[in-house]
Amino acid sequence: MGSFLSSWFGSGDALPPQPDAQSPVLSFHDMPSWNAHWNSHQSHPDQLMVVDFSAKWCGPCRFMEPVFKGLAAKYSNAVFVKIDVDELREAAAKWRVEAMPTFVLIKGGQEVERIVGAAKADLERKIQLHLPS
Repeated sequence: MGSFLSSWFGSGDALPPQPDAQSPVLSFHDMPSWNAHWNSHQSHPDQLMVVDFSAKWCGPCRFMEPVFKGLAAKYSNAVFVKIDVDELREAAAKWRVEAMPTFVLIKGGQEVERIVGAAKADLERKIQLHLPS
């Protein structure tokens, strides 16, 4: 049972997962990169951006990671972004992230939806709602 639980929640000495080169999810690890992406996204006001605010130590975040990657692969007409709240505290504060995971759906530079917690079905339903027609 212990190995089963550690496969879900990780052990204290496990290395964090390495980024998947095949994933359509964009990860930002510094504010200049995030700000550059944010500024370039402003020129596409109809494009949906889904931002996953998470943390490496967060169990529900690790549970949602493959779900988020799957949604990114399924809905290629949206931009999927992952931000670690411990690395980009300034971005998390700007978007008023208080719990993880928090998914913020943004269109035209404005938040259109927010999902807090590991709510797979709710996240997908709201993505579908805000995709361009």
